Amino acid sequence: MSDDTILFFLTVLVLILFLIILYQRFVFRRGIQTKLRQINEKLEEIAETDSDEKVMIFTDHPVLMELGAQINRLLVDRQRIKADFKREEISSKKMLSNISHDIKTPLTVILGYLEIMRLSNAEDEMLIKTEAKAKQVMAMINQFFTLAKLEAGDMDISLCKINICEVCRENVLEFYDILLQKEFKVDLVIPESAVYVQGDKDALQRILYNLLSNVIRYGSYGKYLGVFLRQEKSAVYIDVVDKGKGIEKEFTANVFDRLYTMEDSRNREIQGNGLGLTIARNLAVQLGGDLTLDSIPNVKTTFTVRLKRIR
Repeated sequence: MSDDTILFFLTVLVLILFLIILYQRFVFRRGIQTKLRQINEKLEEIAETDSDEKVMIFTDHPVLMELGAQINRLLVDRQRIKADFKREEISSKKMLSNISHDIKTPLTVILGYLEIMRLSNAEDEMLIKTEAKAKQVMAMINQFFTLAKLEAGDMDISLCKINICEVCRENVLEFYDILLQKEFKVDLVIPESAVYVQGDKDALQRILYNLLSNVIRYGSYGKYLGVFLRQEKSAVYIDVVDKGKGIEKEFTANVFDRLYTMEDSRNREIQGNGLGLTIARNLAVQLGGDLTLDSIPNVKTTFTVRLKRIR
């Protein structure tokens, strides 16, 4: 065999070894990239679902093993912080509930004394105004108390089968006189036959009371109230509609926040305390449903209560 032939075979062998090394490095890098992609996908899944899972990495690469250990250490810290926050949140809500109750008790006594004083001084204008303000504060405290109990999980809600058609009619009738006085046009579309939902009658009445009073407070500009009950296979929807000034799209997400009041609330005649819709949505969620809003300013505003249907 000539020297040229030997040199040729040696060159080919070196080239083959070089290609094998390149291939191994390529496969190795692809393997690391695949593992990193899997870690990233798992972290995205944990973030989106808010789960307490950990990242599992099947590898013998020391850097990837250390990375997995550090990630899981951070996930354990995250889980601990979540648990601490939840405990603090529950504690704060229970404290607020207790404070509301402690304020309510002496205020009830004050109202009693004011009522006794007014019996002997029926024409005392200052006394009348004081009693009216005290009642207004009591109403606000009751709203705070209700919300605090709801958020602390202390509200007694008994879920049972309820004819929602009857509840809707009863609540609209309660507002009949004021709607007539304010010259509202009323559209009431409720099935004649019974429609049953999972609910609590007191909770449903409070939800509808808050929504209907909200129409009168903020929707009186359009002088229109619509209550429409529609149903699907597993859900029942109650649309409470008005044609008032409505709510701009950028503010619709805020209306269910505590103490949020719309611009018209600066008007003393229609002033609210910003808790009614918060309570209504909390109650709807407690019943296994939800409360949503869709508004086109100066055209139509719709609050929709979704409830679980029962056959």
